[in-house]
Amino acid sequence: MDGVSIIKEHQKSIIDIIRNTTRGDWKVLVLDENTEKIINATVNEDDILNHNIANIERIEERREPNPTMDAIYVISPQPHIVDCLMADFERRRYRSAFLIWTGVLPDTLARRVDAARRQIAAPPQNLFVDFYPRESHLIAFQDPSSFQVLYNPMCNDLVARHLTTLAQKVAAVCHTLGEAPKIRYYSPQTATHEAGVLSFHLARFLQTEIDRLQKLDPNFPPQTTRPQSILLITDRSMDLMAPLLHEFSYQSFIHDVLPLKEQPNGKITYKMVVNEGLPNAEETDSEITERDKLWVENRHKHMADTIERLMKEFKSFIAKNPNFAGKNENETSLNDIRDMLAGLPQFQEMKAAYSLHLTMSQEAMNIFQKFKLSEVASVEQTLATGLDEDLKKPKNVLDQVVRLLDDPAVAPTDRLRLIALYALYRDGMIDQDLLRLLWHASLQRARDSTDKVAIENLELLGARPLKTQLKEVPPRQSHQPLFPPNTKTAVESEEYALSRFEPAVKHMLEDLCSGTLDQTCFPYVIPPQAGGPSDDAFQTQGSLRSAAPRWASANRRQVENRQRIIVFMAGGATYSEARACYEVSEKQNRDVYLVTSHMLTPAKFIDDLRLLKSDRRRLQLPMDEPPKKAPAHLFERPAPPPQQVRPPQPGGGGAGGGAPGMGMGGQMPPGGPRPPTKALGAMTLSSGPGPGGPSGGGGGHERTSSSATGASVGDDKEKKKKKRNIFGMKKDK
Repeated sequence: MDGVSIIKEHQKSIIDIIRNTTRGDWKVLVLDENTEKIINATVNEDDILNHNIANIERIEERREPNPTMDAIYVISPQPHIVDCLMADFERRRYRSAFLIWTGVLPDTLARRVDAARRQIAAPPQNLFVDFYPRESHLIAFQDPSSFQVLYNPMCNDLVARHLTTLAQKVAAVCHTLGEAPKIRYYSPQTATHEAGVLSFHLARFLQTEIDRLQKLDPNFPPQTTRPQSILLITDRSMDLMAPLLHEFSYQSFIHDVLPLKEQPNGKITYKMVVNEGLPNAEETDSEITERDKLWVENRHKHMADTIERLMKEFKSFIAKNPNFAGKNENETSLNDIRDMLAGLPQFQEMKAAYSLHLTMSQEAMNIFQKFKLSEVASVEQTLATGLDEDLKKPKNVLDQVVRLLDDPAVAPTDRLRLIALYALYRDGMIDQDLLRLLWHASLQRARDSTDKVAIENLELLGARPLKTQLKEVPPRQSHQPLFPPNTKTAVESEEYALSRFEPAVKHMLEDLCSGTLDQTCFPYVIPPQAGGPSDDAFQTQGSLRSAAPRWASANRRQVENRQRIIVFMAGGATYSEARACYEVSEKQNRDVYLVTSHMLTPAKFIDDLRLLKSDRRRLQLPMDEPPKKAPAHLFERPAPPPQQVRPPQPGGGGAGGGAPGMGMGGQMPPGGPRPPTKALGAMTLSSGPGPGGPSGGGGGHERTSSSATGASVGDDKEKKKKKRNIFGMKKDK
C-alpha cells in the first residue's frame, strides 16, 4: 500500500544520527543489549559500517581499550547502562564520547553523566526509536507481559509504572513519524471492571510525554501541510471476540494454526524442509519479511484468494517455461507445484518465496479440513455477530455448539474457544451450565485443569461469563455491542460467510473517518475548540483524492498530505485488527498505524486468560526481576605491567631454567646450598635411600652426609639392604 513506512522512518532516524555524528571521521559504535535489538530490527550491520563506523561493540561486554578513537554511544537511559558508561570514562577506554540516548535521561542519572563532561565531545542527543516496527504500518513493543500487568489484580502496584513506559514508547513512535496528534481514548460507559479506566490514564500520561517532547525538541513536530494526526487509545477489553475467532485471512490463519516462531525483535520464521525429496534436502528456518513481495501482496487476502493467486501465478510461470512443466498444467495441484519447485535451481529467490508460501498454505488447509474448521467457524461467526448467514437472529445456537463440542474431530483448544464465545454471546450463564459445556467438550476433567478459570477470567476484561442465577431480579439490561453489526450487506459466497465478523477497531476507524465517532465513548484528552476544525474536516478532500485516477495515487506529494491516524491497543492486538487498519487506510485514503505492546494469537490469549488470577511469582514478570547491574569485569583494575627479567649473568649455564633455588642459567645464588656432587657420584641403583626419601631425591635442597652413601655400612644397614629390591624399595613380606 502507499504511505510512509514506519520501517523506513525508523531506519532513517538511526542512519541519519550516526552519519551526522561521524561527519566523515572513523568512530566506534557502542550499543547495549536493548539498543542492539532495536537497531537490528530495521538496520543492517553493513549499512552502519558504511557510515564511517570502524567497529560495533557492546557496552556490557569485555572490550580492548581504544584510546586513539572516538566512540558513539547509542544506549538506553537505564541506571546499569549509566554505570557501564561511567566505567568506560574511568578507564578512558576511548578518546572521547558522543552520547545518544534512546529516551529521556532522568535527572539523577544526567547529573552523574555531566560530572564526566570532559570526556564528552558534544552535547548529548536523543534518538526516540525504542520500539520494533513489524510492518510498514504495524509497530510492537515486544512485551507480552503487558497483558498480565494491566489486567491481573495481583499486579496493581505495577500499573502506573507500566503505563508510563507505554506512554514513552508511543510518544517515540509519534516523534519518529513527526506527529503531535490529538488524542482520543476509549471510555466504556458501563464498565464494572477495574481496568475500565486504563485508556483514560494512559491517554493522560501520553499527553504529558508529547508535551515534554515538544519542549525538548523545538523542531517537533516539523512543519507540514498534512492535517493534524489523531491518536486513538484503546485496550483489549474493547473487543474480546477478535482474539478468539478463527480469522481466514492468510496472515491471521497461519499465525493461528501453524508453529510460527517469533524472535525477540519481532521477526517471524517458519521451519520447513528445503529441496524435499532430493539428496540436498535440509531443514531451515525461513523468515517472513517485508522484502517478500508475495507475502506483502497476499497476507491480508482470504485464504481461498491467496491459494488461487499463488497457483495462478505459478501456472503463468509454467506457461512461459514449457520445458519445465512435466504434466498438464490444468492438473497441477499445490503438492505438484511444490514438487516442481524442487527442480528449480536457476530461480533461487523465486523458488524460496513460492516454496515457503505454498508449503504454509498447504499445511494450513490440511489443518482446516482435518479439524472441521469450516463448521466451527460457521458457529463462531454466529456467536460473534449475533446473526446467522442470512443476517437474521439465529436459532438453536446451543444445539449447534453442543454438537461441535461432542465431535472428537474438533480440537480441544477450538472447543474451549467455542465455549468462551458462547459465554460472551449469552452475556453470562450459570456455573452449572458452564460445567456441562466443559464436560461435553471433555475439558476440565483433571483437578489441575485451568479451562474453567480461563472462561471465568474474562470478567477481568469487562465481560460477564457467569451469573449467579438463571433469572436475575431485577433483570440486567441487555448488553448492547459497541458497534452494531451490519445487517444490510449480503454475504458474497460460502467462503466469505466464514468472515462476516469485523473487529471493533475497523468500525471505530470508519466512524472516525466519517466524523461520526461517538465523543462520549471516545472523548478527547484536550477537547477541540468551539468552531475549530474537527476530525472529519478533511473528509471531503479525502473523498476527492480517492476518486482521482489511479496514476494520481502514485504521486508522492499526495501521499505525504494524507492524514495519519495512530491506534494504540493496550494488552495486545490481533492480526485481524492489523488487517482492518490496512483496509481502512486504503479505503479512506489515510495512513493508519497500529501500535501495540505485542501481537496476540488465539492460543496466546487463552494462555494469558488462564494466568490472570495467578500469583505474581508464577508470572515471572520482567518488572519483578532484580534491577540489572553493570558487569563486574568493567570495574576490574587493569593488571600491573609484567616485571622486566634480568639478563643472564656472563658465564652462566644453558638457556633452560635452573633447578629450584638457582639463579638464571642454572647457577646457584651466592651463599646458597651446594649441590651434593660427591654423594650423587657415589650413588648406584642398588644404593640405599638418602635422608630425603627412598631414592635420595630429597637431597636436592639440603646438604647430604657422605656417610649415608659410603661404600661400607654397618651390619644393621646391611640387614635392611637385603630386604630391599634393586630399586631400593622394601620387599613385601
